[in-house]
Amino acid sequence: MTEQLRSVAIHVPVLARVEGEGALDLRVEHGDITQLRLRIFEPPRFFEKFLEGRHYTEIPDLVARICGICPVAYQVTAAQALEKLFGVELSPWARDMRRVFYCGEWIQSHSLHIHLLAAPDFFGCSNAIELAKIAPDEVRRGLRIQALGNELMDLFGARSVHPVGVRIGGFHGAPSLARIQIMRDKLRAALPEAETLIRWAAAIPMPQDDQAFVSVATQHPTDYAIETGGVGVSDGRFIEADAFDAHFAEQHVPHSTALFSTYHDQPYLVGPLARLNLNHARLPEPVKALLAESSLALPSRNLFHSLRARAVEILLALHEALRLLDAYRVPDSPWEPVTPRAGIATGCTEAPRGLLWHRYEMDEDGRVLSARIVPPTSQNQGRIEEDLRLSLLNFGLDHPDDALRLHCEKVIRNYDPCISCATHFLRFKLDRS
Repeated sequence: MTEQLRSVAIHVPVLARVEGEGALDLRVEHGDITQLRLRIFEPPRFFEKFLEGRHYTEIPDLVARICGICPVAYQVTAAQALEKLFGVELSPWARDMRRVFYCGEWIQSHSLHIHLLAAPDFFGCSNAIELAKIAPDEVRRGLRIQALGNELMDLFGARSVHPVGVRIGGFHGAPSLARIQIMRDKLRAALPEAETLIRWAAAIPMPQDDQAFVSVATQHPTDYAIETGGVGVSDGRFIEADAFDAHFAEQHVPHSTALFSTYHDQPYLVGPLARLNLNHARLPEPVKALLAESSLALPSRNLFHSLRARAVEILLALHEALRLLDAYRVPDSPWEPVTPRAGIATGCTEAPRGLLWHRYEMDEDGRVLSARIVPPTSQNQGRIEEDLRLSLLNFGLDHPDDALRLHCEKVIRNYDPCISCATHFLRFKLDRS
């Protein structure tokens, strides 16, 4: 009884292997969780305020600076929203190459997360260097795939970090046929490696931790949604981007500088597993066949399957980029003319970590009156807290403090949170009594 009533405080200054800084406060009393708070304490970055007064031509380059890992998502979402408001019809070439550009980001981000951030947890390693000692070929393969994603982003963005190739109406320039041929050869050579990655990910032992949750992701009538589509929900709803506020709400909570999002007053999941749950029927046939071989039953209720979902989406992105680049031609113009107009612009795409939604109020000169950006990590925060609570109860609260802390970190890292993007991970404090 004395042991049960003791109070314990554990402080971990920084959660390793996530982008940004945050904390988790956990209190256990008499074998029950009485407090669980995911705290994000990074200061707000005020990007939405920075955008006010800016001309529409500046927006793609500005929003790219929100994230060094997924700048394409911010650029494409902003461009898509403004093009819809301005009545710009992209050329088929520009539409296809936007998707290819986005595929590069999925490839590099997913491979980085799988090999450097998440996989070490499942092998009892504290970092990727330790993982490389026991799985050197797998880590090298992951770094090659990540580098290929960066090359694909550089091809259309002029650089892979904070690219500058996108403009409202299309792209600033078009790669030569010679560069495209080199990229096609590299993408084709990477297909067997991506297939092997899926098999490797499927063989990694994972906790069986089924939970009930709502999946939210963009959906498209014919394609696996990446850069276009409306918002689909696992309850059967389909929501256009301009109706987002009618179903989703953001609110401040005392313990976080990032907003918490809810769907009809309940937390929800965005990200690769939510996408796969909702859109697996839209996968290309070769990817479907390998998915069936991996024995991943969909829809999945086990959040630890997110790692496998990322591996599947890497192969999807390689196939999509190849399909579109095989028909590549140099366009007469890589962009369409733009005439700004006043109004409200909304758009959504799928960042590697999940649904990204933008809203801009524009004046008649094409300058921003107000901006609002809802990133994936802030949408996932409520789900992370709920997942932590259920997963800890399933794991068992009688484990030693270090084991509980490591399990919490494993759960949080599984979401690949981008905390700096969400501030508009883990100092850990545990009290037992």
